[in-house]
Amino acid sequence: MPSKTITLLTDLEARNAEVKTASYRIKDMPGLYLEINPNGSRIWRLRYRNPQTKKETMFTVGVFPETKCAAARLAAEEAKAMVRQGIDPNTKKQRDRLRGSGKTFQEVALEWHENQLGRWKKSNAEQVLHSLELDVFPHIGKQPIDDLEAPDILAVLRRIEGRGTLPQAQKVRQRVNAVFRFAVIVGYIKGNPLPENMRGAIKAYKEKHFNALTVEDLPDFLRDLAAYRSEVLRRAVQFTLLTFARTDSVRMAEWQEIDWESALWKIPAEHMKMEQPHIIPLSSQALKLLEELRPFTGDSNLIFYTIRRGQLISENALLQVIRRIGWSDDTTIHGFRAIASSTLKDHGFRYEVVEKQLAHQGRDKVANAYDYMARYLDERKHMMQWWADFLEGQQHGHGKVIIGNFAQGRG
Repeated sequence: MPSKTITLLTDLEARNAEVKTASYRIKDMPGLYLEINPNGSRIWRLRYRNPQTKKETMFTVGVFPETKCAAARLAAEEAKAMVRQGIDPNTKKQRDRLRGSGKTFQEVALEWHENQLGRWKKSNAEQVLHSLELDVFPHIGKQPIDDLEAPDILAVLRRIEGRGTLPQAQKVRQRVNAVFRFAVIVGYIKGNPLPENMRGAIKAYKEKHFNALTVEDLPDFLRDLAAYRSEVLRRAVQFTLLTFARTDSVRMAEWQEIDWESALWKIPAEHMKMEQPHIIPLSSQALKLLEELRPFTGDSNLIFYTIRRGQLISENALLQVIRRIGWSDDTTIHGFRAIASSTLKDHGFRYEVVEKQLAHQGRDKVANAYDYMARYLDERKHMMQWWADFLEGQQHGHGKVIIGNFAQGRG
């Protein structure tokens, strides 16, 4: 029995096909059709069964006359070969379109960051974005994400290591890896170019417990700090020591939080670790420091910033000041809280007053939410002024500071 002859379209027939009031298809090779639409468009369609769902579906091979008859048949054969290998050509086409969209690392990273906002605290989201803007975007931000490889990321991390901030390098590594994982999931790239999170490629560090200065260290430390040249960063460290606030609260502090008339720093909940509002009475020394800082940062909502107006200082900026004035890894910003706590308690200030000023949460969370402005406020004002006078005496070699009536023995 003679085989059935298959009549294939010619380019001339495809061009001259009649346009009708409804779409219709002209058959070419098995499964391939030229669809003629009322608007005059001519589209090559391939009918096939999805290898996953087994349902019959259509794949757009091309548009005539850009895709001539011979090219359409070749593309259709390639699509059929994918189906035989268990690949759905429509799914592959969609993924290839995403990968070829030219998205840069910065665009994908910002998309990833936006997707995380619902599960992050505001302060954490700001820290993550700032670290990317500072350490990553200037170097690889404008490169297409599907062009990046492990050595490109390693070069970024090496720059951070070169500043001596190994913990920051680890954090940036984790964040970049998360961006690549996100890019894989949404189809921007085929795979994560970072092998096993680049384990072993960057220097390891052992996380330390926070260590405090000793009272004996204070005179030398305060004099070394006073000689540091950066007007903003020096005062940021001094202000942190005067208030023994947490680093993030200082980094995010805004001028509007300062109540000059009452000499109070009113910290909103979103700038606090425990997400409860807090106040810190400001000593005369702290107020003077802020007044001196106004000519440098008064044009911004932020009290402390460097280089670019309105940009947070980095997570490790204050710690780097301590390193640059020659103090070892044993000296930390968090240690300021420890030395203030022990010194104040040793000099007779009540335990509960010191703990309240440290913003350590008590058991009564409802009370904490409602009375944060008033609890022990008079004692705290006196205590914070005593602490500032104590530090000033240590720096300039003055005699002992006498405690007033509010120091009533340890609690």
